[in-house]
Amino acid sequence: MKEIFTPIVDIRRKVFKEVALLAYENKELELEKLASKIVEDQDNKITNKKREKALILERIRLALGLDVSSNENPFDEDKDREDIKGEKNVLKLPLVNVVSKACMQCEENTVFVTNNCRGCYAHPCSEVCPVDAVYFENGKSVINKDKCVRCGRCVEACPYNAIVKYDRPCKASCGVNAYTEDEEGNAKIDYEKCVSCGQCIVACPFGVVSDKSEIYQTIKAIQNNNEVIAEIAPAFVGQFGKGASPEKIKEALIKLGFSDVIEVALGADMGAVFEAKHFIEKVKTGEEPFLATSCCPSWAVMAKRDYPDIAPYVSPALTPMVATARVIKENHPNSKIVFIGPCSAKKLEANRRSVKSDVDYVLTFEEVAGMFEAKGIDVDSFEGERLDDATAAGRGYGYSGGVTKAIVGAINKLDPELEVMTDRADGLKGCKKILTLAKSGKRNGYLLEGMGCPGGCVGGMGTLISQAKGEKEIKGFENKADKKEAYENKYVKEIDEAGIDDGKM
Repeated sequence: MKEIFTPIVDIRRKVFKEVALLAYENKELELEKLASKIVEDQDNKITNKKREKALILERIRLALGLDVSSNENPFDEDKDREDIKGEKNVLKLPLVNVVSKACMQCEENTVFVTNNCRGCYAHPCSEVCPVDAVYFENGKSVINKDKCVRCGRCVEACPYNAIVKYDRPCKASCGVNAYTEDEEGNAKIDYEKCVSCGQCIVACPFGVVSDKSEIYQTIKAIQNNNEVIAEIAPAFVGQFGKGASPEKIKEALIKLGFSDVIEVALGADMGAVFEAKHFIEKVKTGEEPFLATSCCPSWAVMAKRDYPDIAPYVSPALTPMVATARVIKENHPNSKIVFIGPCSAKKLEANRRSVKSDVDYVLTFEEVAGMFEAKGIDVDSFEGERLDDATAAGRGYGYSGGVTKAIVGAINKLDPELEVMTDRADGLKGCKKILTLAKSGKRNGYLLEGMGCPGGCVGGMGTLISQAKGEKEIKGFENKADKKEAYENKYVKEIDEAGIDDGKM
């Protein structure tokens, strides 16, 4: 559904634009009025204005980085004004939130007979049911939910496809089973399990799940004459319009007020070489059974938390976001760093104590698009100079398989005779499968790549284009790189020759 421009997507992007305008125009916070304005803009699409106004109000507050209101934390506009003064970073956990007051209380794991039931004489649905949960009213099938064990046999048996099995969309999209429900039947997130991948945000057709944003704080940091430098994730290619080349995107970001824009693919090149060395030194020698990549925070957090026995074999390399930020801060020690990417989990990563000093703010592509719109910036109208921060290998980190390709390429450079066995998965459910195989000893000697979102970063919740199109755009950008392998990156060569540990600088 992420690839369809629905009214929910429209509202989400209008909220980002309006929050950006609040910052750019130094407007007084009048959040209820702003929520009413957005509701009126959507008048022909909204059936319950009261519910939608309450939801949009909370989405605005979350976009300002504030906690969602509740009985324990009632809405207080004066307090909100105080909390977001200046450029103060108010982003606190939890990152992903359910607006309970607007939750539609969807049923969990339900088998349902639709009105497409024809009342056929064969009744295969009742014949295959192992618990006699199917009965008939006026010749048509009905399911006794108290008896039903949700095995799905009746769904498969119906010749008219009249029986469906479904779950809460948010819960169905969650690869770590973090969704439960509260006493009232509202969706509830178990934060002990959640890894903030954000797939539930785009899955909910009512828009009641959202993460917090740092749009307002980023703009204030720029307005306060800080040196604010953007580092942009490899998946950025093609995200801001058909004619928006990487060069144009860079110039548009500078027009927003960023001092410079650096490709995070630089840090990916560094990580690829570090992990190649690690594989040769540890896995080839048998000291460690395998090496799992660490660039995706959702995958890495899940692997370390849910599979503690194999946690030591998740790469200790810095993620490309952090490695790039540290390179920038070497030359600009007083700068503020803003990571721009497709991912809500990066906000969680940047919130870690060990990373806070490296990355100040995290924005998604969708949030940045709101900033462009607020400033009336047409990305396609710029020219821009050619980007040359990284190799094709580092740029490939934006899609599933690209990380493996980069690391194997570096291994082949360092040890041409070594044959590398690999396995990879995208989406947290798929990631669990290869971690389970690794735990059982069936992936010894392997390089394992895990990406929390479908298709990799191109399937992240903060993207603006389809997964397939995003991957195609990145591959086109890869082909334009002067250098192909991570080891050819000029910066990687310099730190390698200097004997610096480029994975943990």
